[in-house]
Amino acid sequence: MHDIFAPARLGPITLRNRVIKAATFEGRSPDALATDDLIEFHRELAAGGVGMTTVAYLAVAPGGRTDRHQIWLRPEAVPGLRRLTDAVHAEGAAASAQIGHAGPVANAASNRAPALAPSPLFSPLGMRAMKAPDETDLGDLVRAHARAALLAEQAGFDAVEIHFGHNYLVSAFLSPLLNRRRDGYGGSTRNRARLAREIAVAVADAVGGRLAVTAKLNMEDGRRGGLTVPEALQVAAWLEADGALDALELTAGSSLLNPMLLFHGDAPRAEFAKVLPGPARWGFRLVGRAFLKEYPYRDTYLLERARQFRRELSMPLILLGGITDRDTMDTAMREGFDFVAMGRALLREPDLLHRIRADASTRSACVHCNRCMPTIYTRTRCVYRPDAPHDPITVRVRTTDEEIS
Repeated sequence: MHDIFAPARLGPITLRNRVIKAATFEGRSPDALATDDLIEFHRELAAGGVGMTTVAYLAVAPGGRTDRHQIWLRPEAVPGLRRLTDAVHAEGAAASAQIGHAGPVANAASNRAPALAPSPLFSPLGMRAMKAPDETDLGDLVRAHARAALLAEQAGFDAVEIHFGHNYLVSAFLSPLLNRRRDGYGGSTRNRARLAREIAVAVADAVGGRLAVTAKLNMEDGRRGGLTVPEALQVAAWLEADGALDALELTAGSSLLNPMLLFHGDAPRAEFAKVLPGPARWGFRLVGRAFLKEYPYRDTYLLERARQFRRELSMPLILLGGITDRDTMDTAMREGFDFVAMGRALLREPDLLHRIRADASTRSACVHCNRCMPTIYTRTRCVYRPDAPHDPITVRVRTTDEEIS
């Protein structure tokens, strides 16, 4: 099996190890541009030992953001992002830019631009109808992804990760629950996969061979009528056959319909209710329990689904979900995965990789409370880090040997 800490090829680049910091929106770009705070966030992760850190989320258009504070890739954003990639490279790590369009997860009111969905839907975020793009609009979106990848290259990124998950726009097209179209982008699984395949090929044509090109793909939406594992397997097989991607990162769940399927662990309903804006807060009080479901945490909780993709595909795969220590990393390697992606454990301890490498018995301090989730509206962080400033949330969690305030 692969050695998790040995250098590894990812398309045209070499990472110093097989651990990738997963994309977790940082909430550190109030003016939709890179800040010193965002740069330090990723520099610290690079200094902590990851092979590559992923900047999330860089929209391909201003209306493709979940709110107006997120960065969208345009020439004005390049200098700040170049400072970020330079800082990451100085610590010996690579940098990936997660690119995409939020689609129905976009807040049209905040962005002052229509949110997009495969079919006409009402947005509870923007409190207005979403626009269903026509084929001309979709062609523009494909080209926007290619332009964004080229801008990421100018900014010094080593890789781009295309967002095909969580019912962002491409994922919404893949979902039969959200895609009710009757044209060449709707109906059959092949038609619903068309946008994903066109975007992957366009991005690879733009930067492939110079940058690694990966995609974050839903294995299932976790909602009745949504994308299922068998359909996602077929989509993955087509993406592999197209040859545009250097790896797939396997994920699950829907930011729109079932976010906890991705996270597992405690559902931070009270904390979300405190930070959501106006109308969304009242709506959340009514449907929060149904929206944030309970999925008990266990290590490598997405592995059972991901195994099916490993059996069917030959391309490199990245395992996400419940990777917190050397044992779970080695499990992923034994199962034939090429890389692992870590999120919450590194928010809690950015230097966790160095400590695991020094002592294989090291365990993560993350308690899977998921109270980091609501901080995306202010400044994404683990609320239990002693150096986490400006924290509006006060909570107490009982662990096995201490109480953390």
